[in-house]
Amino acid sequence: MNIIINGAGKIGRAVAEHLSGEGHNITVIDTNPKVIEEVVNDYDVRGIFGNGAVLSVLKEADADKADLLISVTPSDELNVMSCLVAKKMGTKQTIARVRTPDYSQQVYMMREELGLSMAVNPDYDAALEISRILRFPSAVKVDSFSNGKVDLVEIKLDENSPLIGKSLLDIHERYQIRVLVCAVCRGEDVFIPKGDFELQAKDEVYMTASPAEITKLFKKLNILKEKTRNVMIIGGSRIAYYLSGELEELGVKVKIVERDASRCEFLSGKISNALIINADGTDQKSLMEEGLDKMDALISLTGFDEENIIIAMNGKEKGVGTIIAKVNNTSYSNILDAVGIESVITPKDITTNHIIRYVRGMESSQGSEFRTLYRLVDNKVEALEFYIPFETNYTSIPLKDLKTKNNMLLACIIRNNQVIIPNGNDSIQPFDTVIIVTTTPIKDVEDILR
Repeated sequence: MNIIINGAGKIGRAVAEHLSGEGHNITVIDTNPKVIEEVVNDYDVRGIFGNGAVLSVLKEADADKADLLISVTPSDELNVMSCLVAKKMGTKQTIARVRTPDYSQQVYMMREELGLSMAVNPDYDAALEISRILRFPSAVKVDSFSNGKVDLVEIKLDENSPLIGKSLLDIHERYQIRVLVCAVCRGEDVFIPKGDFELQAKDEVYMTASPAEITKLFKKLNILKEKTRNVMIIGGSRIAYYLSGELEELGVKVKIVERDASRCEFLSGKISNALIINADGTDQKSLMEEGLDKMDALISLTGFDEENIIIAMNGKEKGVGTIIAKVNNTSYSNILDAVGIESVITPKDITTNHIIRYVRGMESSQGSEFRTLYRLVDNKVEALEFYIPFETNYTSIPLKDLKTKNNMLLACIIRNNQVIIPNGNDSIQPFDTVIIVTTTPIKDVEDILR
């Protein structure tokens, strides 16, 4: 497809890298000529210097022939204007990044009038991801499929885990719970495991099941944490604003610690369910005075990765049960692993995944309808959701008789609102929703066949 990306910041670069790697024709627009030069040198893309909301610049980018324009500059207004102009010129579909809370709802209501196919909000998406972790605090990461009917959770095995040394078949026979281990990360290696695969200490294990079945397993493993009731958020960012609204629905008590007095005043006027505290989140004494050691969860959302890591380490030392840190620089992952900080959110990656999911949906063939995409293990693994609208060459055939490619796994089938963890005798049927885990990007369920 012919895709224009307006804005070569963190998200723009990440999207350009992934979509050019998938074979799309990418044109990147930015107002900084040095940035354009870097992007063109780093990726197989075309670069244009200029304002992506200006007609002449979009003409140079061939917006009249584009399948998609993605506008992710720092300015909400510029992003919406760029999409509006491109749509009028003939661009088939458009995506705008809109972060300001007051704009977000308006844009949602007026998407058709503004020529928007989709609006993405990195801060709101990050808040939703944090909320999912807090709903299931025993997991490092939680992703949901099929409107919450199926969860994909990540756990890390410590030295005392009863799963160590057990094969996946042994685990199934012992616990008799409908949970499927669909991926394992061990050091630098990633496995799509079979039944004889044995788990080891420090493995990062990804499993799919209904939320109820995962809860049963966590109880049997004695790793089920109590419900989150008290949360401290460090940094009064947009993410904190959106997250407080999500936590209000869960009945969670929230304290937001923000060092800027004017920002505290703003948040106090906008948020009704949180206690806003004007203090330095890196000051351990201040946090202890505010009851850090009595919190169920600590979430560090300042604008600096290093601060967030230090704050998270402090919370770990004080015995806080769930710790989540916002980290944009993925090169810090080794440091976080070393100090035991497992739950990390990266807004750039979350939004990039949303955009790539949309592009894959545009490419989806007639055999299956693409719905959801999550990328795991530093983007080495993908978990994808497809809906099967009618009979195909792979439906009604037992899975044991389907010739599938290596490193691809049918992790789950949702049929008539029932969650099926499949075995070899099960088959895909018309009107099923299926979840596939793979190390090779696919665009259709048929792509898993040899």
